[in-house]
Amino acid sequence: MVQATAMPRNESGIETAVGILKQRFGDRLQTGAAIREQHGHTTTWIENQSPDAVVFPRSTEEVSEIVKTCAAHKVPVIPFGTGTSLEGHVNAPAGGVSIDLSQMNKVLAVNASDLDCVVQPGVTREDLNTHLRDQGLFFPIDPGANASLGGMAATRASGTNAVRYGTMKDNILSLEAVMPDGQIIRTGQRAKKSSAGYDLTRLLIGAEGTLGVITEITLRLQGIPEAISSARCSFSTVDTACQAVMMTIQYGIPVARIELLDEMSVRAANAYSGLNLPETPLLLLEFHGSETGAAEQAATFGQIAEEFGGTDFASTTTTEERNKLWQARHDMYWACLQLRPGARGISTDVCVPISRLAECVTAAQDKAEELGLLAPIVGHVGDGNFHTLLLIDMDNADEVAKADQFVGWLNDLAISMEGTCTGEHGIGQGKRPYLVKELGAATDYMVAIKAALDPNNIMNPGKIL
Repeated sequence: MVQATAMPRNESGIETAVGILKQRFGDRLQTGAAIREQHGHTTTWIENQSPDAVVFPRSTEEVSEIVKTCAAHKVPVIPFGTGTSLEGHVNAPAGGVSIDLSQMNKVLAVNASDLDCVVQPGVTREDLNTHLRDQGLFFPIDPGANASLGGMAATRASGTNAVRYGTMKDNILSLEAVMPDGQIIRTGQRAKKSSAGYDLTRLLIGAEGTLGVITEITLRLQGIPEAISSARCSFSTVDTACQAVMMTIQYGIPVARIELLDEMSVRAANAYSGLNLPETPLLLLEFHGSETGAAEQAATFGQIAEEFGGTDFASTTTTEERNKLWQARHDMYWACLQLRPGARGISTDVCVPISRLAECVTAAQDKAEELGLLAPIVGHVGDGNFHTLLLIDMDNADEVAKADQFVGWLNDLAISMEGTCTGEHGIGQGKRPYLVKELGAATDYMVAIKAALDPNNIMNPGKIL
């Protein structure tokens, strides 16, 4: 494990607040070691820092009551969705109370004619799309994990569809949130646009629970396309694949998804998902529109790919074939773990301007090889975002040190290319050192906002700043 920074604990305040909440919530407040450890961060190499208690509210009013109790005794509050975040977001470095929002999992309203819906934060993206399917609607943001929508809002998540549909910040109309003093606020209405005051919605999106607890989300929806076409194409190098991506975007093809798998990732997908793809860099694409439009988009991409030496191009509109390819893409984490059984998978992401993508991905491959690290790469390359999964023996101190060196080097490289140290994972604990490098003096204003809204620093302390 990589050591996480500890913070001073308010022992008497924690004891008092947990006692009050236990009286109020009974069995819905748990203090067992196993459940507390589960609610610390366990999906990456950052040390697990467990909360002192886990409470399961069922309404916004109950969340407000919990926060008011914790605020009165200056006890940290750590929101918890499904625990799939990757940068230590749900750790409790100063102890405190984890608010598990999984029982707030209702779809409250679907306004089909307005293309929006209202959900509680514990609803997962897959559950929402199952609920919407018979109305001809879908929610397009799809990170690899079946994350909760509250967690996705808090980390400003995106996924494979972001190149066409944007990220969470583009698909949320308003939020309801419990602020650090326990006050319940609503940041907007259902109107598609507004010029009314500060944009508090986007202030809370991506704040990673450091400014408030999201308790309700009003989301934009999309109509299920008349036709969906998928395509795949192999390339001799990552560089030529990335060049084809850049040309596709510049040409104005309204691609819905365009994903890169390097040769190691393709090898893993073949073994894990039963595919038979050429084990060279691969692009997976999806096109949405009318039957004619989707087919034309796929054909135009095929012509572009040919210019860059693309081979084994194939497109399909068959649902079964499309789902098999995209399920393999979403299973890449588990597939890549099979490349080195027993290793821990350390995932990191960066995002650069698309004109620098080929250079950045190639440099990452070269650096991993130089350090002797096994590091398959996949990416949402239509918007310049890619992920490296380092397969590490955590008992090998030298290997862990090299992995840490690689992550720092990659973050610095992306920033030097006018990119970002994280396209979608968020800052949490793991990427805090790089935020100041990326944004400089702007972080001072983040500190000022945090201090103004949360003067006692009880909201998910030790994250981002």
